[in-house]
Formats: sequence, structure tokens, C-alpha cells
Amino acid sequence: MAETRNIPFLDLITPHLELEDELVDVFRNALRTAGFIGGPSVENFERDFAAYCEAAHSVGVSSGTDALRFALTAAGVRPGDTVLTVANTFIATTEAISQAGARPDFIDIDDRTYNLDPQKLRAYLETKCRRDAQTGRFINRQTGNPVTAVVPVHLYGQMADMDSILEVASEFQLLVIEDACQAHGAEYYSSKEQRWRKAGSIGVAAAFSFYPGKNLGACGEAGAITTNDEQIAKTCRMLRDHGQSKKYYHDMEGYNGRLDAIQAGLLRVKLRHLPEWTDARRANAAEYDDLFSQSNGLLVAPFVPEGSRPVYHLYVVRVAEREAVQKELTAAGIGTGIHYPIPLHLSPPYASLGLKAGDLPVTERAAQEVLSLPMFPNLSVENQRRVAAELLSVLRRRAVAGDATVSAERAAVTAGPRA
Repeated sequence: MAETRNIPFLDLITPHLELEDELVDVFRNALRTAGFIGGPSVENFERDFAAYCEAAHSVGVSSGTDALRFALTAAGVRPGDTVLTVANTFIATTEAISQAGARPDFIDIDDRTYNLDPQKLRAYLETKCRRDAQTGRFINRQTGNPVTAVVPVHLYGQMADMDSILEVASEFQLLVIEDACQAHGAEYYSSKEQRWRKAGSIGVAAAFSFYPGKNLGACGEAGAITTNDEQIAKTCRMLRDHGQSKKYYHDMEGYNGRLDAIQAGLLRVKLRHLPEWTDARRANAAEYDDLFSQSNGLLVAPFVPEGSRPVYHLYVVRVAEREAVQKELTAAGIGTGIHYPIPLHLSPPYASLGLKAGDLPVTERAAQEVLSLPMFPNLSVENQRRVAAELLSVLRRRAVAGDATVSAERAAVTAGPRA
């Protein structure tokens, strides 16, 4: 029997080989100049990335987690505050909230986009909060904590409904900090402003991750904050560097959260290629959409609302019996992922919040069904067709087996017990 060629979930090797000479030049320059921390390499990348995101400022940091933590602190979130977000995200979102001294709480998601549902955000604030007569701030009735911010996560590379979120946030005096860690270059059409907006340019600040598997990935750990607020940018620069306004002058306690110069240089090289990589991802997504267009309900393909231009960090479908399906695809040599199998409100670190199964029904249902398929710029159409064929074959086979089981059970019931 001929050997089946494997299709990886992600290819991090090919783009680095294609850019090897440019990337190695970055390292050579660092060796020859001893420019390892800060300096022109970081500043140039920050300038270019801010322009790419259509934001006034960008601050390079050591990770996406630090980016969100620093953004929250610089924007004004304080210890004891409650910050609202979603439970279907990587734990870094809520770690950053906790590490800023705040308490995370969760809002359910839209069933089609998997992003924060603005109507449920409003319902939380109207039913679970009260306005403090003295401060005017909204207080969680149960905990007594002020609710001061919301972190919409632009999940899988598609932006949340920012107009609606901003409207609710304005009414309830919430800061909006975007978690754009999966959304480099994603766009949202603001009906209110009558223009397209980039991820990272809408909230008071935004956090990006450059973890290697991201659409724009470093060769190690890295992240960035974007903001249009000069004071937030200034504070983030101090927070990342031990609270220094200049060397040995500490205006506050900070962190060691700097972006190193080599990673900044590598990211600047890759940033020049990001638009073409995004176009390739979008073409891949369109191909998958076409391949699954006649699936007859065996799976649910990604939904893209009008006014959204996602960048497809992940291409995520929903299927029944997800673990069994994934196991069969693995056996067929097809790599897949699950983003994310356990909603954060049901995971041990957040047991103290007192949430239980059934509290976020849309999130919980999605967590049992989502399956991420291979998605990267150099994924070939031939391999996509094989992925789709294998997946649909598995789903059809399981559907037939399920129908046969149901028929047998019905027959047994109809026949009744034997004498």
C-alpha cells in the first residue's frame, strides 16, 4: 500500500526557509552592532507595525500576555476591578486580567462568529450590576467590585462587533481593550464612522501576540500594544522596562517585559510579507468554503458577517462527535487542532468565580464541536481538497452508522419484550 502523505496543521518551516537570507541578516546586524535590547531595530518595527494597524503608537513587549496586562494597567484598570471577556479564548486573556490585579468575569458569545455577544454584554450590565450613587461607576451586585473594562477577543482572526460593543461600553463607562492576538490585519466596517477599521485601532488600546504560530510570528516570544493614546503608550513603555522614564529613573514599579531587538528585526522583515500571506489565507478560506458548500449539514463552516474582513488565523468548523472525528483524521495523516476544548469558566483556575456548566450555554456547546483545520499561507489546493474529502468521508460514514444505530434502537422498542 502506498504511504499516505501527511498534511500538517501548521507549517512554520517553509516561510522561514524562503526568508532565510533576510532573517539571517537581522542576526548578523545584531552581532555587528551589539544592538540586542531596544534601539533602532525595536523603534523601526514599532513605527511600521503602528502604521500597519492604523494606530498612532505601538509598543513592543515580550509577549502577547504582557501586551494585554500592560495595556489594561496603563488604560486605568486597577486592583479589585472586574474586567469582562469571553471564556472561549486562550487563558492568557484572563491571566493578563488577573495579573493586572483585576477579576475576570465572562460574557457568552455569538453562536455564529464565536465572538463576544454585545446583547449579552448589555444583559450582564443591566441585570448583574448597579450604578453607585456616589461614584457613578457600575458595581457587580454579587461581588461589590466595580466593572471597569471589557476585553473583546477577535477570535480566529475575525473582529468582534465593535460598534455595538463600544455603544454598550460608552453607556456603562467601560474601557475597551482589544485582544487582537489572533487578528493581525483583520478589518471591521464601522457603520457609525462609515469606514473600515483595523484590529488594534478601535479600543483605547489593543494587545497583539507574535508567538511563532500567529499570522505574524516571531522566532520566539514577542508581543505589542497599539493605541491612539499617547499617555497609554508612554506608560506601557515604562511598564515594560522596570518603570523607567529614563535609565535608573523609576517613575513606578514595572516589569521586565521588553521586546528584544533581534525579534523586532525578524518581525519587521516578516511584516513586509504579511499582506501577501493574508491574501493567501483568505484564498485558502474561500477554497474551503467552496469545498464544504455541499456538506448537507454534516458540518458548520465559518460565518463571516457583512462588514468583516477576517485574516483566518484559524479555519474552524463545527462537527458532532468532534474527538472521534479528529482521531480519524489523525489516522489519515491530517493535522487538526481544537481551539478551545475547555471554556475558561469551567477550568480549575476560575473555580472561585462560582460559575458552573450551563451558565454560558453557547460557549459550552461550541467548545464541544469546534475543530480547526490546516490553515497556513502555503497550503496547496490539492491538500485542501484532500482535507475536505477525508473530513466529509468521515462525517458521512459516522452519520450512516448513527442512523443505523437509531434504526436498530427504534426496531427494538417497536418489537417490545419477548415472551
